[in-house]
Amino acid sequence: MASHSSDDNFLRNFWIPCHVLVPESVVEGSKIDIDGPKCPVLVFVNSKSGGQLGGDLLKTYRALLSEKQVFDLGEDAPDKVLSRIYANLENLKLQGDRIAIKVIEKLRLIVAGGDGTAGWILGVVCDLKLSHPPPIATVPLGTGNNLPFAFGWGKKNPGTDEQSVKSFLDQVMKAKEMKIDNWHILMRMRAPKKGTCDPIPPLELPHSLHAFHRVSEADELSMEGCHTFRGGFWNYFSMGMDAQVSYAFHSERKLHPEKFKNQLVNQSTYVKLGCTQGWFFAPLFHPPSSNIAHLAKVKVMKMHGHWEDLHIPSSQGEQESPGGLKSIVCLNLPSFSGGLNPWGTPNKHKRRDRDLTPPYVDDGLIEVVGFRDAWHGLVLLAPNGHGTRLAQARRIRFEFHKGVAEYTFMRIDGEPWKQPLPVDDDTVLVEISHHGQVNMLATHESKSKSVNDPSSPYHNEVEEDDSDEEDSKADEFRKFGAAETFKIPDEVDVAHLS
Repeated sequence: MASHSSDDNFLRNFWIPCHVLVPESVVEGSKIDIDGPKCPVLVFVNSKSGGQLGGDLLKTYRALLSEKQVFDLGEDAPDKVLSRIYANLENLKLQGDRIAIKVIEKLRLIVAGGDGTAGWILGVVCDLKLSHPPPIATVPLGTGNNLPFAFGWGKKNPGTDEQSVKSFLDQVMKAKEMKIDNWHILMRMRAPKKGTCDPIPPLELPHSLHAFHRVSEADELSMEGCHTFRGGFWNYFSMGMDAQVSYAFHSERKLHPEKFKNQLVNQSTYVKLGCTQGWFFAPLFHPPSSNIAHLAKVKVMKMHGHWEDLHIPSSQGEQESPGGLKSIVCLNLPSFSGGLNPWGTPNKHKRRDRDLTPPYVDDGLIEVVGFRDAWHGLVLLAPNGHGTRLAQARRIRFEFHKGVAEYTFMRIDGEPWKQPLPVDDDTVLVEISHHGQVNMLATHESKSKSVNDPSSPYHNEVEEDDSDEEDSKADEFRKFGAAETFKIPDEVDVAHLS
C-alpha cells in the first residue's frame, strides 16, 4: 500500500488535468495540486518504431499517465495535437487559470521513436511558433538514435516495463534545458524539359521530407522557371556514400518489415549493404563522378556576407584523402551513425593553426567533414579519431556540375532520399543556412556542449592527442568492421554476414 501511494505521489509530478488538455472538460479538484504538476509532460510515441517496442511503450505510458496526454503518432498528427492543446492553454490563461499558466511554463515533451520521428516533432514545434516552446526529450527507439545519444538519453532501445518508464520520467524531471541550432536547407534547379526532379524517397516520403517540399509560386523563395525545395534539420545533412547505404536500408525495410524486428538485426543489415555496394573498396567499384569534388563545387561562408571556395580533396595524389571524398557530412551535433563523432575535438594547436573552434551545438556554426570510403569511417572508433575536417561555417552551398550524374543520394537526420539532377542544368544548388534555435532536454551524460555553459570541458584547455594518422588507424581497425553506414556491432558474428 505504501509503495502504491509512493508511486502515485511520484506520477503526480507529470499528470496534466483533463480540463487543461480537453476544452470544456470538468475541472478535477482533489487530484491535482493548485500549483499544477511539477513536470507536466506530453508523450508522443511512434508505435511502429523498434519492432514491438513502440506499441508496448505506448501501453505503459498510457497506464501510468492520463491517456489524454499520451499520443500514438500513427493516429494523431502532432501539429494538430499541439495546436489544440496550446489554444486551450492560452484560453485558460486569459481566464486566470493558475494550473494552465504553470503548465505553459513547465511543459516538457517526450518523443519516442527514431531520429526521423524526433526531427518531425522538432519541426512541428518550430513551425507552430509557440509563445513558450516546450523542451524535448527523446526516447531511443530507432536504429541509429543519434539525437537521444547526443543529449545523454542513450542509444540502445529502452525497456518498456513500468519501472523503466518511471526511471525515464525521473530523468526528464531532472534534465536541463539546452538550446541547439536549427539549420534550413534550400535546393533550387531549373524546371527540367522532361521528367521530374522531385526527391525520390524509399517507397514512401520520410517525415523530414514532409518539411522538405517544393515551394509554391507565391513563396518568397520561389524563382520563375525553377523548382525550389526547402526543409530543415537539427543533427546533420549528408550526401554520397552514407546516404546511399541508408537509402538501400530504408527501401529494404519498407519491402520486408518482418526482417527488421530489433536494433541488432538492423545494424547488421547496414553492414551487409555497405559491403555489397562496394563502399569498402570505393575506388574500385565507384567511378570518379561519385567523388564529391567531381559532383559539385562547394562554397562556405565563415564570415557574414563573404563566400569562399572550399577545397575538397579529389584524387589519389592528395595526401589528405586518397581516392577522393565519397561522402560529405554537415554536422550540427556530436553524434552520427549510432553515436560516433566525425569532427572530434581539435586540440588547441589545430584550433589556432586552422582557425577551428570546439563543436558547440548553439554557436551558429556547422562542422563539415568528409569520408573517402567505409574503411575511412573506422578512424571514428579510435580514441580521438575523426574524419577529414573540411571547415566550420555559418552557411554552405553545393553547386552541382552540369551532366556529371543523373542523381545523387542525400540524407537529413537519418532519413534518406534519391535526388535526380537535371543533365542539362548547370545551376543546381543546395544551400544550408542557420535558422534559429530549438530547446532540447539533456541529461548529465550529454555529449552536446553549449558555448554558453562554463562547465563545458571545452572551456578548459585540456590537451588531446587528436592524431591525424587516419590511414594507420583505418588499417588497424579493418579486421573489426566498420561504422553504421560503417560499423559492425560488437554482438554480430562477422562470419555470418555473407
